[in-house]
Amino acid sequence: MGALGAPGRLLLCLQLCELTRAGYKIWVPDTDFDTADNWSQNRTPCAGAAVEFPADKMASVLVRAAHSVSDMLLPLDGEFVLAPGAGFSAAASSSDLDCGAGAAALFLDPDRFLWHDPRWWRSRDLTHGLFSVDAERVPCHHDDVVFPPDGSFRVGLGPGARTLRVRSVWALGQKFTRDEDLAAFLTSRAGRLRFHGPGALSMEPEACADPSGCVCGNAEVQPWICRALLQPLGGHCPPVACRDALRPEGQCCDLCGAIVSLTHGPAFDLERYRARLLQDFLTLPQYQELQAAVSKVRRLPQSLEATGSEADTEIQVVLVETGPRTGGARQLARALLADVAEHGEALGVSAATVRESGAPAGGGPAAGLVGGVTAAMFLLLLVLPAGALLLHRTGRLRWRRRDVAVGPPLGFPNPVFGAAGSEEQPPAPQADARSTSQSYFVNPLFSETEA
Repeated sequence: MGALGAPGRLLLCLQLCELTRAGYKIWVPDTDFDTADNWSQNRTPCAGAAVEFPADKMASVLVRAAHSVSDMLLPLDGEFVLAPGAGFSAAASSSDLDCGAGAAALFLDPDRFLWHDPRWWRSRDLTHGLFSVDAERVPCHHDDVVFPPDGSFRVGLGPGARTLRVRSVWALGQKFTRDEDLAAFLTSRAGRLRFHGPGALSMEPEACADPSGCVCGNAEVQPWICRALLQPLGGHCPPVACRDALRPEGQCCDLCGAIVSLTHGPAFDLERYRARLLQDFLTLPQYQELQAAVSKVRRLPQSLEATGSEADTEIQVVLVETGPRTGGARQLARALLADVAEHGEALGVSAATVRESGAPAGGGPAAGLVGGVTAAMFLLLLVLPAGALLLHRTGRLRWRRRDVAVGPPLGFPNPVFGAAGSEEQPPAPQADARSTSQSYFVNPLFSETEA
């Protein structure tokens, strides 16, 4: 089974053109011999290197070029698919230190690629400025799934015996749309070399015919999706740079930005709204550092109570800030609310609500300004009394004791609270003739004589 020739590639192009009318996901990683990421040294084996494959694994390995090796430890079960001109020849052990002399090149575990890991899928439906929440980065129920027709791959179908539902599967130049045909392929030798694990694949051949979109259907497997996605991070979400971060439906970790929820009617068109968001908003200079995800999701129970709507779905618009500047997501969210208020009927949107994350965790410019003013006032409180005492001891500043009757305090204009606070004072207690007080007020803005 070699690489596809020109007729096969032309057929693939025609098939992909057909697929562009529906959502589909493309499997990215491969188990090719010539892919550097598949080797322990992050490069293909040098000439004369010793090569080792995991002895207890199964794998289908495509070889695209000619290689000379000194030794090769083969896997327990597998196959090598040779492209035209590819092959192996024996050579003496390499003495090149840059080539890792004495160390064998280890082929990494081919079972490390899991269906539920969003990192291994790519969607051709997305354009610049748009992204998908984590649960929708793996194939949804109405998606067509495409595996490389001229490359080798291996996919783990999950840790549990759940059934993964998709619209169709393209593998090894074949399209599977019936459970019977797919099951026969998965139990064949070619299928067992490429798919493993207790999970099962099943067809849901109906395409999404609703113009307002369809719910992805991955809510049940989202824990697996998040576990696979966060495994390189030790299972923990990275810290966010804002307070009161948001977690959209289908997302594994919190985000900084805004979420706009749209209550839609039968006239709403999801693709048309995506195009409107891209062309009329995300292309504007003030929104260049934003990304948006637009999809239909299940409405939360509290949202149903708040809106009084009987519909169990809504359109979720997630706005995320990707650059150093903040505030763009909030600005765009409010612009979208204004757009719904003006054009909601034409868009098929009856209501819209927004949730926003808080200020940057570091405080941001405004917090920095407030902190600076507070620090300056604190320093003045410390410095002024000490400075006045020093001036007094050196004789440069003098004050004298004077007796004053206890009465209403003398007001003075305060720019922080306004003049009104100096005019209306609470009534003073009756003065005692024997009572005296000492009043000292040191103002560095006045001269000695005025003091």
